[in-house]
Amino acid sequence: MTHGAGDLVRSGRRKFLKWATAVGGVLSAALAGVPAARAFLSPVFRRQRHDNWIRLGEAAAFDVEVPVKVDFVDAVSDAWVEARRLRSVWVYTVDGEQFTVYNGRCTHLGCNFSLDDAATPVVFRCPCHTGFFDIKSGAVLGGPPPRPLDRLDVKIENGILYAQYRDFRLGTAEQVEV
Repeated sequence: MTHGAGDLVRSGRRKFLKWATAVGGVLSAALAGVPAARAFLSPVFRRQRHDNWIRLGEAAAFDVEVPVKVDFVDAVSDAWVEARRLRSVWVYTVDGEQFTVYNGRCTHLGCNFSLDDAATPVVFRCPCHTGFFDIKSGAVLGGPPPRPLDRLDVKIENGILYAQYRDFRLGTAEQVEV
């Protein structure tokens, strides 16, 4: 039995279609599989958190018993997007040598609190839900905040005050870093 020219064309077409189907299947599996594998394995390859020490200024420049708000810009990476956020901390010292630095967010819902120097005694006041905090200890004096203000680690190097900025879970009685 002899094959005609039509049979050869059909045979070549079948081979091409089998090849194209196999390549398409491999590409489809890769397109779906690679992101799925990356999502599954991403915790293994997650970068370690770096210490985020923020320069707050010369330690001698902070007035004794006067809370000072210090704003700074922080870069935050969320997947492939890097954004810059304006953040705040409050610096307080009783003696000019020992410093307390508070995260600038209320522990209730994360609103920025401010110094209410019209109150007696002077307190930190959160305007969102009227939370009040003691300026010396960060303790809750009133309102819905579930815990005291979040304190940050501090260090002084060559006369410069630094704070290790961290965010904490909001609305919980326990201080849990996020």
